[in-house]
Amino acid sequence: MTTTTRAGRASEFEHALGALDRAVPRPGVRLARIEAPSGLASHAVAMSADVLGHTAPGQPEGELATGRFVLLHEPGGDPLWRGRFRIVTYIRARLDPEMGNDQLLASVAWTWLVDALHEHGAPYTEAGGTATRVLSENFGTLAGSTEHIDIELRASWTPLTPDVTSHLEAWADMVASFAGLPPLPEGVTPLPFRRLN
Repeated sequence: MTTTTRAGRASEFEHALGALDRAVPRPGVRLARIEAPSGLASHAVAMSADVLGHTAPGQPEGELATGRFVLLHEPGGDPLWRGRFRIVTYIRARLDPEMGNDQLLASVAWTWLVDALHEHGAPYTEAGGTATRVLSENFGTLAGSTEHIDIELRASWTPLTPDVTSHLEAWADMVASFAGLPPLPEGVTPLPFRRLN
């Protein structure tokens, strides 16, 4: 477990850590605890999520999508967050040029986030974010390589309680959506997340 703290740990933050450990991400999403950024809040914990797969038939397995989930906590609250907790996230995925050129892609990415939070019953407020399409063109010795487009979503919101299990699960679903994984069939239950020390 990796956390950054000042002046000890608050019991409310400990409750939130336990809630993260109870998260059950969907199959195909690999979660791990990572080093939390310092200096953003009195308490912080960070998670990474990766989805691996084959980007093309016959190709070796590679990264389809990756992301970072950071939970911040100020025991006395933060007026900008309008709460004591704040979730800050980042997701990136590589898309084929045809899908990446869709002008509605950025708004669709934001809708995926809002829908995922709603579907998981994750209460929140003060949500905001930026969706960016990044076109990579190749030159010189890489001129023959296929051009690609990356979609990046940076978002943050204030969870209304320290019970953030549903928030992490919703975000993991978002990473899966960015990777192009199909929705889980009815009745399929993912395996519980096991914390990696």
